[in-house]
Amino acid sequence: MFGRSVFETVLERLKAEAQEAEAAADGKASLAPTAVAPSTPFVFAAGSAYTSANHAAAAAAYRTVFDDSGQEMVAPQPFVPPRPPPHLLRTAPEDVAADLGLTGRETRAELVALRRAFARDNHPDCVPAELRANATRRMTIANMLLDETLRRLQAEEAIGLER
Repeated sequence: MFGRSVFETVLERLKAEAQEAEAAADGKASLAPTAVAPSTPFVFAAGSAYTSANHAAAAAAYRTVFDDSGQEMVAPQPFVPPRPPPHLLRTAPEDVAADLGLTGRETRAELVALRRAFARDNHPDCVPAELRANATRRMTIANMLLDETLRRLQAEEAIGLER
């Protein structure tokens, strides 16, 4: 490695991996996992950051996982995105009002806490991109309902009504 360029070191390593792969194909392989030598290993474009690898070879290298004893383990299952929370699909004003659960007897502190709790579950910054429009609509409706309730509470306090 010393006295050689990085390119020379990489070429030497790729040749060694290709020889190991040929030996494995001839039946001379050991039980230890070996690296897969891609048919088109890497492409370096001078003066740019572009690099690429043979995607089939890269995928093959990660298909099989070995445990400490050299025994093959089952490959992990593909990622399945979680289903969106059902409340984010409900955007009608009646649904949002039901989710808020306003009774008309809340205090100012309870209304503030209710707004924060609702925002924790419905804020557009905290949901997947495909549901941001729904979350924005839900937050808009909830804020309007809570603001109106706070205005009524303030008006009741101003004229001396008790709840």
